[in-house]
Amino acid sequence: MLRLEHITVSYDRKIRAVDDISLEVGQGEFVGIIGSSGSGKSSVLKSINLLVKPIKGKIYIDDVDIMSLKNSQLRAVRREIGFVFQDYNLIDRSSVLDNVLVGRLGYKSSFHSMLGIFTDEDYKRAEKALIQVGLSEKIFERSDQLSGGQKQRVAIAKTLCQSPKIILADEPVASLDVSTSQNIMDYFKTINEKKNITILINLHDVNLAKKYCNRIIALKRGKLLFDGKAGEFKDEFFKEIYE
Repeated sequence: MLRLEHITVSYDRKIRAVDDISLEVGQGEFVGIIGSSGSGKSSVLKSINLLVKPIKGKIYIDDVDIMSLKNSQLRAVRREIGFVFQDYNLIDRSSVLDNVLVGRLGYKSSFHSMLGIFTDEDYKRAEKALIQVGLSEKIFERSDQLSGGQKQRVAIAKTLCQSPKIILADEPVASLDVSTSQNIMDYFKTINEKKNITILINLHDVNLAKKYCNRIIALKRGKLLFDGKAGEFKDEFFKEIYE
């Protein structure tokens, strides 16, 4: 489903944030990406939907080389790739519902997007997504009135409203307490299992990755150091990655 071939990312043409990484991810996998700050985790995720464009390598989604696509074709591919950010990426003064509806903008014309014109079906999708993350009672509240965990659940609902095949999540629980982090990870796990959505998630907590993810990918200084089943990740790998 997703294939990276010799991906290299550099922001200054000198230091490689991602250094010649190749990997394949199948439909329905739940993959945790771990590594210390500066290991290349965010750059790998952002390269998958070309928020960051690699200087070398190829990226295939369903055997389509997305780096060769025209803008209109890439826009269609991006509709199927949801992205959940650490800082929630919500419009604070807008309602929860309006924030979730943003997930439908990729399906709209420029005219409809600019005017915020949505169909009854769009509203039904948004409401269903909020039910799935347990926030139906917050639908008309302003986003800036929510707790951090609730904001992240809105961000997940917005992504679900996209009807994605893939969800990329960049440190979505890094700023949350332990209990709330586990709650958010429970939602990701449920989405993965019930909807068969492929999830790649950057995590700073190895224990969360081992508990929730089927597969762990570990990076260090832009290089791939480990790629295997979560149960195969041993203490010696932890020391090598984080020393």
